[in-house]
Amino acid sequence: MQITGKTVLITGGTDGIGRELALQLQAAGADVVITGRDAARLTRARGEGMTAIAADLTGPDGIEAVLRGLAGRSVDVLINNAGMGTEHDFRIALPDQNGDEQSLWLNLHAPIRLIVALMSTLKTRPEAMIVNVTSGLAIAPSAGAPVYCATKAALRSYTQSLRAQLAGTQIHVLEALPPVVDTAMTRTRGGRKLSPQECARQIIAAMRANADEANVGMVRILKAVHQVAPWLARRIMIGF
Repeated sequence: MQITGKTVLITGGTDGIGRELALQLQAAGADVVITGRDAARLTRARGEGMTAIAADLTGPDGIEAVLRGLAGRSVDVLINNAGMGTEHDFRIALPDQNGDEQSLWLNLHAPIRLIVALMSTLKTRPEAMIVNVTSGLAIAPSAGAPVYCATKAALRSYTQSLRAQLAGTQIHVLEALPPVVDTAMTRTRGGRKLSPQECARQIIAAMRANADEANVGMVRILKAVHQVAPWLARRIMIGF
């Protein structure tokens, strides 16, 4: 895909991977529109020349807020990046059902609803793309984050079906699978983390190449292990 001149909508574009995608795509000549919930970060993005839409995508009202913010504006690229985890570990405590519902909405329902809402305009563009950001945990889950893993695995499945439906059209479907990235969501985690800058760089390289998947960082190794021995990939990741 040619990035220059494209209008790109990025959900969760005020922080972490989403902000780095926004900055790097803007530097490459894209017209960037982001969504987010933090007023100060939205103001910062506007000061940087981006269109910033206040929208809480943990519920259905957020979808309407995005569409109102676009005000009929044509979008060439939709990047469903916004995501969250939730505590859901019976070994520690009873799960927070409200948190689970928010995760289900943000990680799964919102991407699907935005794709449906924007499909008609994407079909009018000479070159368009849908980028769904899932996770290496969509390949093999972790015991400590079952709801997060389930939503990312579901979005991965949806993405693969959507790609088959849109084969032969001008809309390309890319799945981005990051590893553990150094963001606010992983702040309390130890171990090796990929920088959001490098994660965004690899996703954008996959966009330029019209790849089907961006297996980012260590996910390339996980994907290779899973292709040869799925049981081993599951065993490795279940305790992650």
